[in-house]
Amino acid sequence: MLKKGAMQKNKQWNVKGAMRLAAAFHFLHSCGSGCLLPFLTLYFRHLGLTPTMTGLIMASKHLLALVWRPISNVLTRRYDKKRTVLVGSLVSSALVVLILLLFPSAGLKGESGRCNASQPSASPTQDGVQFTTLQISPQFNATAYSADRTADMTERPDEDNTEYTPTLVRSNTTSSVRGVRSLKKSSHQHEENPQAEFLGSLKVMDVQHQMFFLILIVMGFWEFAAVPLEWTADDGLYEYLDFVDATDHHSGVKFWKHLGAAVGSAGVGILVTSLYCLTGTMAEFFSYTVLMFLTVPAAALLPLYLRKRERPTRGGFKALQLVHGNSQALLCAVTVVLTGMTSSAVSDFLLWQMQDHDATEFHMGVSLALASVTQLGFTPLAGHLARFLKYHGWLLVLAVLSLSLQCLYYSFLWAPWAVIPAQILAGFGTGALWWSVASQCEDVATPGTEKTVLRLFEAMSLELGAGLGSLTSGFVVQKFGVKVLFQGTAVILALWSVVLTLLKWKIPRQRRINYSRLLADMSEMSESESEQEKDWLETALEGPRQNSKWTIDKP
Repeated sequence: MLKKGAMQKNKQWNVKGAMRLAAAFHFLHSCGSGCLLPFLTLYFRHLGLTPTMTGLIMASKHLLALVWRPISNVLTRRYDKKRTVLVGSLVSSALVVLILLLFPSAGLKGESGRCNASQPSASPTQDGVQFTTLQISPQFNATAYSADRTADMTERPDEDNTEYTPTLVRSNTTSSVRGVRSLKKSSHQHEENPQAEFLGSLKVMDVQHQMFFLILIVMGFWEFAAVPLEWTADDGLYEYLDFVDATDHHSGVKFWKHLGAAVGSAGVGILVTSLYCLTGTMAEFFSYTVLMFLTVPAAALLPLYLRKRERPTRGGFKALQLVHGNSQALLCAVTVVLTGMTSSAVSDFLLWQMQDHDATEFHMGVSLALASVTQLGFTPLAGHLARFLKYHGWLLVLAVLSLSLQCLYYSFLWAPWAVIPAQILAGFGTGALWWSVASQCEDVATPGTEKTVLRLFEAMSLELGAGLGSLTSGFVVQKFGVKVLFQGTAVILALWSVVLTLLKWKIPRQRRINYSRLLADMSEMSESESEQEKDWLETALEGPRQNSKWTIDKP
């Protein structure tokens, strides 16, 4: 009877089947994200947005995720709607993102040369600011722009990286003049109808700023829909595995996440390059939508542990207290924020740099896939390297230093395939960073808080640091260019690696005893007490034990 009940339980809680469904879910979802997310800023450049506008949009995306992700997770756990959230997030995000295709393009003139050989290609020395700011108004408002453009063309400087700002100033001045004219023309309407003041202020804006605010709104809705998915799926699967004491299988989903991102980036790069003359960059958006819909059946069948409604826990505040109370953890927190800023700067503007050197989506997709595969291959080497360094904190220093060298290399790109060595280094640096962060979480966390502490570090890097990095990098590229951005980032990371080494050398390492170690110590204490009670017996038997082996005589 007991054997039959055990067989029914094993059949009901199928761990291998659960992991197969989880692998399919994470592979398809990461594949869809890899098709679109890395290429978003390149699409914004194609629409005619400036680096500052692009940085503001990406910063708002990361900061919205920083706030909404924990709130949505608490609400999902409180009302126990995990599967509804998963399916709803996939469907809504797949549909909302298509709204971005409704905006008309004011893209680079050089892009048309890929389909029309009679047009000259873009010069690698030109920056996106010079292209976008001077081509938006002629396309959308040619009548108002034609008179001002004649005067600007006579004063246009030579194409050089040092002339971005004057060109932008003249374009902004022209837009301001047109805005003042429209403002005077509509002043009487505002006085007669005060309710039209808000709509009138939108009409006064030039087309570029109108597009910026509309894209900002669409990206907000998209992030609002897509953010709850990751933590919801992760919590549901982890609790399912925890119920059957199989949480060691949970780490296997990381492999499928990295593999899916690599396949998505490389696949869509090949697809867009092959069909560019027919579809342009629309293939990226439709690929994302199709893959999100293909993920819906896996989300509907994904094993989730459903529990009764529970009150929100204060795990986040507990994790903050643990990190704040440990000096090594504070250093790690500062480091992940800086590396998050670096990663966002690279992801936002690396493809701009590659496009300026005649790279196509094929080159970009393969290079992005190479970084994901390299990060995946670092995992088997992490343990050996950490044992060689004798402390995982030194691996964190190596990660920062490798990211610094990576950014310095990006600033000197000369050809599309020249990015490959830096992408290999990027995969190594990212893998080393998060392996060291995970080890730091084990040192700091108390029983039951390991996952929350790791999520805290991820939020500091992928959301807080990424938001600050996107905001800062947009202004830097607008003012100085992409090359200066990467060189400045490399210098900052190199300086921090030196400071981090000195601080880790001076600050003593503090380690919390985890639960398993506490049980081991308790067992050792109990064994020592029993040994004291048996001392008299061992003393009495010490002589015979030295001279002969003990045997048990049969009666």
